[in-house]
Amino acid sequence: MALNGKAAVVTGAVMGIGKAITEILLKNGAKVALLDVNETAGKSLIEVLNKEYGPDRTLFLNCNVESEEQIKAAFRKTSETFGGIDILCNNAGILNENTWEKTVSINMMGVIRGTYLVLEHMSKLSRGRGGVVVNTSSMAGLGPLPSCPVYTATKHGVVGFTRAMAAASTASGYGIRFNVLCPGFVQTNLFSAIKSNLGQFSHLADATQQLMDVLGIIDMSDVAESVLEMVTDETKNGEACLISPKGREYVNFPSFQ
Repeated sequence: MALNGKAAVVTGAVMGIGKAITEILLKNGAKVALLDVNETAGKSLIEVLNKEYGPDRTLFLNCNVESEEQIKAAFRKTSETFGGIDILCNNAGILNENTWEKTVSINMMGVIRGTYLVLEHMSKLSRGRGGVVVNTSSMAGLGPLPSCPVYTATKHGVVGFTRAMAAASTASGYGIRFNVLCPGFVQTNLFSAIKSNLGQFSHLADATQQLMDVLGIIDMSDVAESVLEMVTDETKNGEACLISPKGREYVNFPSFQ
């Protein structure tokens, strides 16, 4: 998929991985709607992006992925402004074992909610153009992070949901590809705050730090590059990409067919 003129939506778009995804999509010709609850940071970022790419290429919308109505309104506004939606990056996420219900609500339910609601705009069965959905999981979606059981569960859920949606899309004729990112430790605000958000597992903070020391830290730009590959390479569907300091690796899952 060539990105020139394509319309993308990125959730959790104004900081961290979401910001990096937004910027790489813009650099490659896409128009991007930035969805985030941080209105102050969003408006500040939009000013910078407008100067670099022009006001017709970006759109900021204050949107909480826990709200069906807010997501519906954001997708509708994006479609009206850009003439449709071709790409969705479900990236909004948190790590907080203290407020585990909210972690499930944002990380898992937010991805499902966003995916189902965007079908109305993207699915060829709904007169959409088709396209691609990229969901942000984590290496914790492939193997357990002992200090973060709920975060681990949500990220496993994102991997499973993405792969099932890819198969469902193929079988149903949606014309949409679904792929999932599984980055290791990334230098973001979420990463910096891990130790303070472990709740009842705070006694495992040192073990988490040791794991960081062993695995190393990756840059947000490495994750963004993986998004670009998953979006533009039309052979990628149902893929989970593990991103580490060693590079990118697509995961081989067992087949039950």
